[in-house]
Amino acid sequence: MADRVNVFWFRRDLRLDDNVGFYKALHGKHPVLPVFIFDKEILDELPEDDARVTFIYDELQKMRNSLQEEGSSIALYHSTPKQAFKQICSDFNVQNVITNHDYEPYAKKRDEEIESFLKEKEIGFYTYKDQVIFEKDEVVKDDGDPYVVYTPYMKKWKDAFDADKHLKIYYTSQHMDNLLQHSRLPNLSLSDMGFKRSSIEVPEYDVTPTTIQEYESTRNFPAEEGTSRLGTHLRFGTVSVRKMVKKAIDAKNETFWEELIWREFFMQILWHFPETVENAFRKKYDRVEWRNNKKEFEKWKKGETGYPMVDAGMRQLNKSGYMHNRVRMVVASFLCKHLLIDWRWGEAYFAEKLLDYEQSSNVGNWQWAAGSGVDAAPYFRIFNPTTQIDKFDKDKKYINEWVPEYGTDDYPEKMVDHKEARERALDTYKSAVG
Repeated sequence: MADRVNVFWFRRDLRLDDNVGFYKALHGKHPVLPVFIFDKEILDELPEDDARVTFIYDELQKMRNSLQEEGSSIALYHSTPKQAFKQICSDFNVQNVITNHDYEPYAKKRDEEIESFLKEKEIGFYTYKDQVIFEKDEVVKDDGDPYVVYTPYMKKWKDAFDADKHLKIYYTSQHMDNLLQHSRLPNLSLSDMGFKRSSIEVPEYDVTPTTIQEYESTRNFPAEEGTSRLGTHLRFGTVSVRKMVKKAIDAKNETFWEELIWREFFMQILWHFPETVENAFRKKYDRVEWRNNKKEFEKWKKGETGYPMVDAGMRQLNKSGYMHNRVRMVVASFLCKHLLIDWRWGEAYFAEKLLDYEQSSNVGNWQWAAGSGVDAAPYFRIFNPTTQIDKFDKDKKYINEWVPEYGTDDYPEKMVDHKEARERALDTYKSAVG
């Protein structure tokens, strides 16, 4: 059989530079075969024009082109991970498989299965920390218990942080000569996988010093371009989290830095409490008697509730795959409190639509809105979707952009009265949780 190779398995780290696992693989003694698996277990659930699949595909083609200039490429597979590795191990003499850690329940199960399969073949499986600064139980209370409140977690995170150690850049460009010299590795088209190109594009991220410095004053106003649009790029690893933290520190902006720490807070919560994907973190909230009216859910999804801030947010989501963070809180509170629809329904819809869908943050934020999560808003805190307009879109610029018929006879009546819905929510929650 041909000479031995080390496989580097790209996943949520779609970049060649400052990629810890890729750097480690290139430092091994065998040539590196880069691979990516379009996982059928995940893709089979998605619509054929899913924008995230187009984005991943395009990023991989850019990476392939860069690697082809080095005489190498990335082998692309469309199957289950186990089937892909059966194929890889039959086509190549594999010594080790190297990849970066992934923390979601499905990913952990997948990696255990692959590690077990490789072990039978006496192939090593090595994974590295790459998508976060701190992971798993690296930031915990003094007694070893996980933090379930953000502020003390954030303080401990900052205490443990050492820029020299944690912001080391893993430069790979000097080590590309250790790639497998094979520029015609298996490729795929979107149509080979049953997909077509999405009309929704992932926006470029903006982390200029100006954006970061003005972030605190602009981030709550949905009509302004005051956010970084970094979420999707962190989700799929097209940027390095180390470089983003360095930018926040260099710009001396605590708020922007702390948003990156929030991301890690939710990731460690999901790692410690994987059951929260399906169950309320605060168990008694699973006793809430949701109304779960399907017709009302459809109106919420389409942005036809009669509450313009809610409707603008949902239409922005449906059209662009994005929703402003302030508005996410308003639409989530409206679904759980005004309509008494289970937060899991909303979480699943966001999972389907959001370009920057991150399971840990999405579950964490939906449970926050429902009052059932860690560090949650108390159940009696119910956003008034009308006064939110006065505070954050008083000129109605955002609403007019996404709800052009607002203020005309074509705009729907309010589907519920705020005061009545609030009372109903309070009574329902109170009888469930006391």
